[in-house]
Amino acid sequence: MTKYKRKPEAHDRANRLKFHNVKEQHMSVDEVAERLLRFVAEDPRASYHFAIGTDCQVHPNHTKFITGLVLHRIGRGAWACYRPYVLGRELDSIHEKLAFETTLSQEMAAYLEELSVVRRMEELLLPHVYQGAELCTFIDIDAGTEPCVSPTALYVQEMVARIQTIGSYVARVKPEAYVASSYANRFTKRPARLVM
Repeated sequence: MTKYKRKPEAHDRANRLKFHNVKEQHMSVDEVAERLLRFVAEDPRASYHFAIGTDCQVHPNHTKFITGLVLHRIGRGAWACYRPYVLGRELDSIHEKLAFETTLSQEMAAYLEELSVVRRMEELLLPHVYQGAELCTFIDIDAGTEPCVSPTALYVQEMVARIQTIGSYVARVKPEAYVASSYANRFTKRPARLVM
């Protein structure tokens, strides 16, 4: 596969990101891109949903954020990983938490854009589009839309508008936002060992 080069300063920032899943630890963003592309190349006639989502949990003296990336081959498995981020203070404001989660998801989409990951996945699928190949991309927002059920409902439109500025991702909210509300959520429960 063709290697894509980033600007030096972006490369330094991206190399500080570390991703994990049940099989691998401390993957770089380049390694994540390679795994995503390999997963699509294994079955380029399939339909895929690629979603990014962030959730957080407030712990004593810090807030732990997890950004999840899930590439779902519809009906036939998935590849997923997550990136932890620790903020050295407790976030009490629902609006601030939701805004920070959305920012981390947007940032992740930007890192992948620097590597042309979505475009490269589309290039793998394009020859097979008439056999059912498809790629849908989402950013999941960990918010509900019903004010009497979810205190985050007040901020949904603001976060959706932020995702729409990216252009290549569709915003999803609960209950469809499973990458944020389910996958990322399960890794937020334990306090961080080190506060950054």
